[in-house]
Amino acid sequence: MRATSNQGSKMESTGLEIRELPRHVAIIMDGNGRWAKKRFLPRTAGHQAGVSAVRNTIECCVEKGIGVLTLFAFSSENWRRPQKEVSVLMKLFFSTLEKETEKMLENGVRLRVIGDRNAFSEELQRRIAETERATWGNDKLNLLIAANYGGRWDILQAMRHIAADVEKGVLSASAVTAELLESYLSFADLPGPDLFIRTGGEQRISNFTLWQLAYTELYFTPTLWPDFDKHSFTEALKDFAGRQRRFGLTGEQIESRTERSVLAGS
Repeated sequence: MRATSNQGSKMESTGLEIRELPRHVAIIMDGNGRWAKKRFLPRTAGHQAGVSAVRNTIECCVEKGIGVLTLFAFSSENWRRPQKEVSVLMKLFFSTLEKETEKMLENGVRLRVIGDRNAFSEELQRRIAETERATWGNDKLNLLIAANYGGRWDILQAMRHIAADVEKGVLSASAVTAELLESYLSFADLPGPDLFIRTGGEQRISNFTLWQLAYTELYFTPTLWPDFDKHSFTEALKDFAGRQRRFGLTGEQIESRTERSVLAGS
């Protein structure tokens, strides 16, 4: 018997049963530049083409009932890229927010941007805040865009806030636990990622949600991000459904729990 966990929803897709879906999918959208280079186009054309893959993935999550999707759009290290490319990325981010807000409202998508916004222009910060407010009441999908984000930054800002609360006397040092630290991190009110996907063939986490990925299932694909369509996403979900998530337990323990759960429900 293949074990399943009690996390996630169940559904059938494209005629094939996906027994277990993740509650939260996190994706590093890699390969835009290489996609463009293969076509003798500027790197910026790859980023523009990648917007379609973003739409497809969001639509797929809404259709399948996945509650949270986090997309790594711009890391804190990406500022080192050529200035022209960074400028295009910022303009693309702004224009996408403008164009997609109505569609997010129609599809029940709530936007949240995680990361340090201070480096963005005032105009972009204002647009982010407006879109977050407009979509605040939506509940079909929490869409998290990690922009000027880094996993180390996330842990550092949490520690600074904890240290400030200790200085104020709000907290005692002995009260600082792993659970407390987690409550100060980005999207602490949402479940951590169950499935991490990286496109483009690279097999590393690249300072993404470091703390939150502790027990996440990792999936790497050579598919370049602009080519990552609904079929590609479904393949990743099927792979996830076939895994046994142990969380420190043995396979036998998981199977025993699953069998008891099945018997209790029969």
